[in-house]
Amino acid sequence: MSVRELVVLGTASQVPTRHRNHNGYLLRWDAEGILFDPGEGTQRQMLRAGVAAHDLNRICVTHFHGDHSLGLAGVVQRVNLDRVPHEITAHYPASGQHFFDRLRYATAYRETVALTEAPVGTDGVLARTPAYTLEAHRLDHPVESYGYRLVEPDGRRMLPERLAAHGIAGPDIGRIQREGSLGGVPLEAVSEERRGQRFAFVMDTRLCEGVHVLAEGCDLLVIESTFLDEDEHLATEHGHLTAGQAARVARDAGVRHLVLTHFSQRYSDPEEFGRRARAAGFEGELTVAHDLQRVPVPKRR
Repeated sequence: MSVRELVVLGTASQVPTRHRNHNGYLLRWDAEGILFDPGEGTQRQMLRAGVAAHDLNRICVTHFHGDHSLGLAGVVQRVNLDRVPHEITAHYPASGQHFFDRLRYATAYRETVALTEAPVGTDGVLARTPAYTLEAHRLDHPVESYGYRLVEPDGRRMLPERLAAHGIAGPDIGRIQREGSLGGVPLEAVSEERRGQRFAFVMDTRLCEGVHVLAEGCDLLVIESTFLDEDEHLATEHGHLTAGQAARVARDAGVRHLVLTHFSQRYSDPEEFGRRARAAGFEGELTVAHDLQRVPVPKRR
């Protein structure tokens, strides 16, 4: 059975706390696993969350600050130790190639896995597969940073009552799907459009065009909310968002499920981020992320 869910491995910002590891997020998308921003300790968090090295197909790094990338060395070595049998592709800002090289070869180990480097240098499509298109868009942070967006192709949902009305059953259902019509009956007469699901991952950034582009129409949006609203000046100074800003982005973009994360250690009550998001007018499903949590991609409408 296919699974589409976010596995939260870490939710701290600059430094880990007793309850929050550095960043780390695994998106399970059917048969694939995409690891986002493996901060320090990600390999151990994967173990605690029941995530195996064999589950990884892509690694996406938004930028090369330590809380988003220091765990890359351990993850790369683990996939080689476990002899993952398939190719793994790594996406990261091209300007940070020297950081990627240092992390990939931080210590001696035996390379057994095909790790393909696919640095990101501009906005646009990074990969197309039958299950999704992966895009990147530039964010606004003191170092070059990109957010990622995954879009499933639109499809069609077959309607049993219309199929029955036209006498279409059994193998003919597959035939009309493949050929677009059957016996003068067009596919549109027995089906309806099924919008593809959308996911976005937005980390360290000020408000900018890229944030809005990434969030547009998402079923699940994972977004940083490092600061509370009264500290917006700090957010702007350091290149981050507040809970209220993140929530307004999600509200205006029509996001169905908002996941807030990347919390500053200065705040003792994480639920306050959720209260601020509601105060900002976001009415959809809301999660204030905690380590080792699983968040399902919302079911289709």
